[in-house]
Amino acid sequence: MRGSRKKPTMKNPERSIFSGLLKCADCGKNLNFHFNQGNHDIKYFNCSNYNSGRGNCNTTHYIRLDFLEQVVLQEVHRLTQFAGRYEEDFVKAIMGHSMKKVESERGLKQRELESLSLRDKELDTLFERIYEDNVAGKISDERFTKMTRKYEDEQSEITKRTKILRAELKKETSRLYTTDTFLEIVRQYTNAQELSQRMVTEMIDHIDVFHAQRVDGEVTQQITIHYHCIGAFDVPDWKDIPELEVLIETRKGVALSYAQTEKAG
Repeated sequence: MRGSRKKPTMKNPERSIFSGLLKCADCGKNLNFHFNQGNHDIKYFNCSNYNSGRGNCNTTHYIRLDFLEQVVLQEVHRLTQFAGRYEEDFVKAIMGHSMKKVESERGLKQRELESLSLRDKELDTLFERIYEDNVAGKISDERFTKMTRKYEDEQSEITKRTKILRAELKKETSRLYTTDTFLEIVRQYTNAQELSQRMVTEMIDHIDVFHAQRVDGEVTQQITIHYHCIGAFDVPDWKDIPELEVLIETRKGVALSYAQTEKAG
């Protein structure tokens, strides 16, 4: 019996190596993977929060899979070639990025911990107040019980979240890739001719996707790749590092190019 390609269904949706990694640059939600109903060879992602105008995001952040694959592969090539030719500069750069990322994440977690601590103390004060009001007859026993349960539930959630944050802060440094580890991963893919699930998983944390823009008659789209350990890394524009140029013709006859400007540092 001749084999045939099965079409994706709701029960068995097709996945991409980028599924779960793409984020909307504007609202932060995930991008969902789809295929064109009229032509299953055209695969794309768009913002899950847009949802045909029913979500909170104003634009679709539509990006074709073939375009994304070309951009990511060329960006990885630029990164690996820079690391291979200028290892000392690359090590200095990724160490700096690693420290910035650690300090940024630690700062956010520390501020959240402080906020939770303040709220916990505030709830203690509120509990004392309603207790006194109940004793004085200002609020009923039923109302007191209801409010007490509400405050206790919130304090319970604060306790759980606090434990999680403290554990994450304790492990923050040990969770990071070492410079040698990341360098070794980069070296593995120096001569990669195509993307693989393993390559994407080992190298990339997530990718921010911006909505395509028409500028001076040309449609361009920007993405920002956030690598493990170093975050968004802009490879220096040195003459022996190949420039990244991606241009595809869409099914509507519109040329779409990759915009390298305004990358996050």
